[in-house]
Amino acid sequence: MGESYGAWRMGADELLMPHIDMANIACGGHASDPVTMDTTVALACAHQVQIGAHPGYPDKEGFGRRAFPLAGDELGAHLLFQIGALDALCRKHATRIRHVKPHGALYNQMMREDALLETIFKALQAFDPTLPLVVQAADSRRNDALRAQAADYGLTLLFEAFADRAYSADGHLASRGMPGAVHHSSAAILEQARRLMTHGEVQALSGETLHIEADTLCLHGDNPLSPEVAKALHANNS
Repeated sequence: MGESYGAWRMGADELLMPHIDMANIACGGHASDPVTMDTTVALACAHQVQIGAHPGYPDKEGFGRRAFPLAGDELGAHLLFQIGALDALCRKHATRIRHVKPHGALYNQMMREDALLETIFKALQAFDPTLPLVVQAADSRRNDALRAQAADYGLTLLFEAFADRAYSADGHLASRGMPGAVHHSSAAILEQARRLMTHGEVQALSGETLHIEADTLCLHGDNPLSPEVAKALHANNS
């Protein structure tokens, strides 16, 4: 959410916000600007939606979906800068950040590279170790291993599954460059959401059934079907 920038518009936040529980708000790295962040925080507050920081690589041209040569202290500084900016605007509205979810390429890389994940752990530990970090859900064994890593830094995790993205056989999200990586049918998104919520499973692009234990379900704000799908999911689970 909040991924517009200046005169450039992205997403339909006003239509989507009434039907969700958690909003991951861009912090000026991959998208957004101070005014957009401010109005998105206000919108979340108006609908009593939990606010999460959504930091990404500082790459607006690539929308944070390209690998970026940042690591260690440099990446940590960028994360703290972005989270701190959103935190300041939350304070203006008498609210606070409730979780952190990295964006795009940063999110995908942290799920594959332990060193990068530990850099994110250290940044969150320095900012506020009580904030859960949102990571990609897998089976119970993989989730437990990630919990143990996070516990070394005094952190907790929220495990996330994706309704509008396809999975590869290894349990990661299929690359956006692959055919079928993004679902462009409301029926397909709703069916994947139903299967995740009721059976804890999803079918990979290659046909395998993956078992996933998740706490939360993601819809991407830049998918034009998200408001319609979120409304349907909200109605079915009210």
